Amino acid sequence: MVTMDADFRQEALRQAREVIAQLDWSLPPPALGQRVHRFLRHLTSTADPYASVKQRMNRRADELYPTWHRRFQEAGPPLEAAVRLAIVGNLLDVGAKTQLSDDAVLAAFEDALTAPLRGSVDELSEAIRHARTILYLADNAGEIVFDRDLLSQLPPGKFTLVVRGSPVLNDATLADAEWAGLGAFCDVLPNGSDAPGTILEDCSPAFRERFEAADLILAKGQGNYESLAGTNQRVFFLLKVKCVVLAEALHCPVGSLVLHHQRLVNAGSIQEPPARIL
Repeated sequence: MVTMDADFRQEALRQAREVIAQLDWSLPPPALGQRVHRFLRHLTSTADPYASVKQRMNRRADELYPTWHRRFQEAGPPLEAAVRLAIVGNLLDVGAKTQLSDDAVLAAFEDALTAPLRGSVDELSEAIRHARTILYLADNAGEIVFDRDLLSQLPPGKFTLVVRGSPVLNDATLADAEWAGLGAFCDVLPNGSDAPGTILEDCSPAFRERFEAADLILAKGQGNYESLAGTNQRVFFLLKVKCVVLAEALHCPVGSLVLHHQRLVNAGSIQEPPARIL
């Protein structure tokens, strides 16, 4: 996406492999991805290599949204429909190992109308009803358009949408949230980080303060799961399972629609360890 110079691309690949080899592989995958993409942005002198991809994904999602908003709303109760639409939007991800054709994306949306949803919408509804403050952690550009329905189900004035602080991969930033019109639903807060997830120690003090004070976190996508599983916080993870590693961690088949509730066991521990790379 940055250059057609084959020699430069080959050298960039060689150097990136050296960077990867020297990293601490016990870190969550988003921490490794952050370092690799920082290196590549520096090497190519390009602040946002995925800018044109994100614009294209936003436009395509905006074209698809009216039809699928209607289809999902007709298919079931409003909150479940919004959850399903938000999760299937997670397919729009250039960081996934396998990219889907447009036909495959449309087929996946059709399937998501009736496919099993692994998790309890009733538990989510109850958590939303009792929460005084909610953070909604967005994932990708394009995908963020399909978050509109779920955001509209949250209590006005009680939630904040969070995006990445700086460009990385095709993850949503403040510009993408503004393009999608999500400021009409709520305040939008950049997290201060360029990681393709939510690595708390790398985020801004303003975000960490909001995170620690929140009664409920809704977190979209695999990167947020990999970086936040194991934190001492109540989180509902909404994601489409795209790889075997995540399928094993969540005990479900690849392709599943997942609404995973991370429950607090007591004041100092929770039910699962952080996700690690294999």
